[in-house]
Amino acid sequence: MFCPKCGEENTEGNKYCQKCGAPLSIETPKPTGLCAKCGTQNAEGTKYCQSCGSMLDIPKTGGSTTSLEPNVAGLLCYLAGWITGLIFILIEKENKFIRFHAMQSIVTFGALTVVWIILQVLTSILWFFWILDVPVWILSVVLWIILMVKAYQGERFKLPFAGDFAERNS
Repeated sequence: MFCPKCGEENTEGNKYCQKCGAPLSIETPKPTGLCAKCGTQNAEGTKYCQSCGSMLDIPKTGGSTTSLEPNVAGLLCYLAGWITGLIFILIEKENKFIRFHAMQSIVTFGALTVVWIILQVLTSILWFFWILDVPVWILSVVLWIILMVKAYQGERFKLPFAGDFAERNS
């Protein structure tokens, strides 16, 4: 921490400058309230909870190119898999929350579509590959429901690979 009067570097936590004795203003962030999900107090200007990553306050329409609330648009990014993700990534230019969910939808359900196509080709060649269809279908449906619910709750729920890619490219 630097002294605002003389510019001397001071040890973190000092209330007064070690060189000139001027008071060091330690501004503590103003709390904005409790996170609805985990109850953590968060600093002013924070959009996502510092503990669980949930969206703190969901603006009605501000900061979005769509006229939808961000949590509703986030849910709709997953509604028809990568297709709705693609639609939202093309129409949404401002809101990072919506763009994140759109990109994660494209990557996740695009990959699952490719896996399903490969399984269909393999099944047409060797019939016993149909056994893999059921687990892939169940995984897709469970993932689809979880992602829609988390987006609607205002969470920036990240899947291991798709979420990292979506975060970098949204």
